[in-house]
Amino acid sequence: MGQPFEPPSGDGIESVELKSALEERYLAYALSTIMHRALPDARDGLKPVHRRILYGMRLLRLDPTTAHKKCAKIVGDVMGDFHPHGDQAIYDALVRLSQDFAQRYPLVDGQGNFGNIDGDGPAAYRYTEARLTEVARLLLDGIDEDTVDFRPSYNGEKEEPIVLPAAFPNLLANGSQGIAVGMATSIPPHNAAELCDAALYLITHPEATSAHLAKFVQGPDFPTGGILVDSAESIAEAYRTGRGAFRVRARWSKEDLGRGTWNIVVTEIPYGIPKARLIEKMAELLQEKKLPLLADVRDESAEDVRVVLEPRARSVDPVILMESLFRLTELEARIPLNLNVLVDGVVPRVIGLAECLRQWVDHRRVVLQRRSRFRLGQIERRLEILGGLLIVYLDLDEVIRIIREEDEPKAALIARFDLTEIQANAILDTRLRSLRKLEEMELKREFEALTAEKAEIEGLLGSDERQWKTVQAQIRAVKKTFGPETKLGRRRTTLENPPDTAGVDFTSALVEREPITVIVSEKGWIRALKGHVADLSGVSFKGDDALKIAFPSETTAKILLLASNGKVFTIEASKLPGGRGFGDPVRLMVDLDDGTEVVAALPYRPESRLLIAGSDGRGFLAPSDALVANTRKGKSVLGLDGDATAALLVPAGEGDHVAVCTADKLLLVFPITELSELARGKGVRLQRCRQTVLAGAHVFRLAEGLPWRDTAGQSRLANLGLLEKWMGHRSDAGSLMTRSFPKFERFGA
Repeated sequence: MGQPFEPPSGDGIESVELKSALEERYLAYALSTIMHRALPDARDGLKPVHRRILYGMRLLRLDPTTAHKKCAKIVGDVMGDFHPHGDQAIYDALVRLSQDFAQRYPLVDGQGNFGNIDGDGPAAYRYTEARLTEVARLLLDGIDEDTVDFRPSYNGEKEEPIVLPAAFPNLLANGSQGIAVGMATSIPPHNAAELCDAALYLITHPEATSAHLAKFVQGPDFPTGGILVDSAESIAEAYRTGRGAFRVRARWSKEDLGRGTWNIVVTEIPYGIPKARLIEKMAELLQEKKLPLLADVRDESAEDVRVVLEPRARSVDPVILMESLFRLTELEARIPLNLNVLVDGVVPRVIGLAECLRQWVDHRRVVLQRRSRFRLGQIERRLEILGGLLIVYLDLDEVIRIIREEDEPKAALIARFDLTEIQANAILDTRLRSLRKLEEMELKREFEALTAEKAEIEGLLGSDERQWKTVQAQIRAVKKTFGPETKLGRRRTTLENPPDTAGVDFTSALVEREPITVIVSEKGWIRALKGHVADLSGVSFKGDDALKIAFPSETTAKILLLASNGKVFTIEASKLPGGRGFGDPVRLMVDLDDGTEVVAALPYRPESRLLIAGSDGRGFLAPSDALVANTRKGKSVLGLDGDATAALLVPAGEGDHVAVCTADKLLLVFPITELSELARGKGVRLQRCRQTVLAGAHVFRLAEGLPWRDTAGQSRLANLGLLEKWMGHRSDAGSLMTRSFPKFERFGA
């Protein structure tokens, strides 16, 4: 055996609590993600990767007028100098900047396969080429003139801009999407000319709110066009808060084929939806018979989008067909707005439209001031040199003598003519051919011009009003370049009100109408048999389960379920499982509380009335529309006391009398006018139930008689004469059913 292992000494080891170490490291990661990856800068609308790509392309001199260069070269340079991440991430960002269906104003002019609207990916970067567009040139305009701050790149070898000068309102014009840690951003693209108009108004009216600016910015302007169907109020509210969503629909038209036949042609689809996926999903819904009004969908797109939708029959209303497709497919999309940006490039915050544009115009003013000071510095240096040269021209012979004869001509010139070192160097660097008389006149003209320009810039820097006027002139020039009369600047997304479809029953339009028989078992399993099945003796159940409720309906109907705790749930009949198996537990479809069960079920009929009652004999009439629940949680309708449970839910229809009976066969018939109509509550006492519970009820017309069934399944009818001894008033105990009701099983035909 060797020597025992000695543990290391504690020198240099620091004890750190795990919780604080994790918090510190996670916070550092979160801040890095928020600041350097996911959120755009409010001033230039760019994330670091995009800014580095554009700056890297500028260093490669890939201006709009130069030849394209391989994307592999661009990606390599950006990765090597500025962006220490994967080449694929950089290339994906570069590709998106060039896609005219993703960017409203592309920043990169790509040559080769850069993907398409179908969702296909681009070619590898060794095959594609790129250069900057005019929009990108505007974003970078003046970057070499000390307009923005620079910081060292990740390896300290080069410098990169913290923000771009941004002569173009890129944040809102091109939009941005990103997911950070604990926050996200989603900014749809907008129309640059409208943004310029809003910015000009903001400069002249500094107190303008987002509501004022929303008059200029009508709403998003997507590169793929489409129709915005939101109200002006909801758009203005989204711009005020910086949060909201926009509903965008595909643009379509009806194409007549002659002899009464027609197709629908979709020419623009919602932003961000891959066309191939859209058509694939529509084809799946078609196969699953969830689009009964549609016969076929075809993609006939070439350069432009052209999706042909063929109706099931010529009698189909095209508006209802399209409205049904908007509800079920991605032909209508919801584009979120979450204006979460880095304000001043530092603080992540959700801001409104006004502050968004304020950030841009304030940045433009700062850029103007810095550019002017940079130019002022250049002019002052040049004027200093010109001043020295003009002094020299007054005594050229002396200058030439000093240069020829003195050992230290520079010092001698400085002493003789009282020059600065810069002026002396400029004189010594002057070529002999520049000593002509003509050159002296040129220098005087340049001196005068630069002196005038210097005064102009000093005046600009000393006046806020002149600065804002210059910024306005720059914004007007951008607006002219991307105005509504230009191909790129013309608004593509139009604002329209959706057609009024309030009276259309879309449930029936979206589902193929077929007869079904709904079955609910004792243990709460539900299913739908095809057709109206009268004889249910052949229906099998799981284990010791048995039939509880059965009734005919249609696939387009809604089914109302009453639970024993007084809640009413709503299920779409089209979503019920088929009758091949045992069905599904109702609990999978609705949120039934523990210990509760389904006690009644029936098809929903709009604008009708229902009688709902509990085992304690209390109940009321309820409008059927008030019972429909839009969520899985249902609606609490019947209030219950003590141990009472909900017992029945029956249609009230046009009846004028109510028959109720208890479990021990006490029957009572009374006028329906004695009942109150409520949307929810405990109701009134229908029948006195001391030692028993309410077992059944039926609403009927007294003149037509009370229908009932015996245990053999035979239909019977009790007329007015027969019912006279059971007639009474609400809350009576009722009388025992005698020989008139032999072997009574239940009410109804």
